[in-house]
Amino acid sequence: DGLKINGLLTVPSGPKPATGWPVIIFNHGFIPPTVYRTTERYVAYVDGFARNGYIVFKPDYRGFGSSQGTPISAYGAPDDTVDVLNAVTTLQRYAQADPNRIGMWGHSMGGNITLRALVIDPRIKVAVIWAGVTATYKDLLENWHPTGGDRPAPSFSGGWPGKYISAFGTPEQNPAFWDSISPMAYLADITAPIQIHQGTADTEVPLQFAQTLASDLHAANKPAELYTYAGADHNIAQGFTLAMARSVAFFDRYLKG
Repeated sequence: DGLKINGLLTVPSGPKPATGWPVIIFNHGFIPPTVYRTTERYVAYVDGFARNGYIVFKPDYRGFGSSQGTPISAYGAPDDTVDVLNAVTTLQRYAQADPNRIGMWGHSMGGNITLRALVIDPRIKVAVIWAGVTATYKDLLENWHPTGGDRPAPSFSGGWPGKYISAFGTPEQNPAFWDSISPMAYLADITAPIQIHQGTADTEVPLQFAQTLASDLHAANKPAELYTYAGADHNIAQGFTLAMARSVAFFDRYLKG
């Protein structure tokens, strides 16, 4: 679309490996664009991966930070996913990076973007999803009721769901259409192993979403791990150290061998 998308690039200190540093594309969750700042939030996450020898690129998404464009729901349009895939291409050209060792991490809405990217692009060798909004549209519209977030879940009446429902009917009336735009319908196309993390006390994303994703991946014969954290919230703050250690080890297994 000819837009410039900015982000935060963090490069490990020390000598570059012979083939370049492995890369993690870091897809953040929804933060209201009016308060989003590129260098704020997720600091411990980005620092943790960089200290373990990864280039980390956290794209801002359209209309976030100083990126051009207008913010649009990642659940109802492909724009953010397209930009994230373009970030993969950009990092492959970066002199410090190993173009063949690229993984992806996503939180909340960023988990949804990550899953969308995975069903399209085999260049992504491994992925980790924390508290991802990963579900069928029927579940998103009927069973997603966040209580502590910055915005409500999509409803049948307004925004992009309303427009799609007016044009194509509800997920029950027209499941073929809704499946055609849902990454959950294309799990068989994924080539990367996925690690999933979910807190049991998350008021933003139900545990069911993580459990269903893991079950569906296993049914499609795709390698997937699911870790749950008793009493942990949407950021898995109560299990952060363990979740980060597991995430680093998973990336190491598939990007460092």
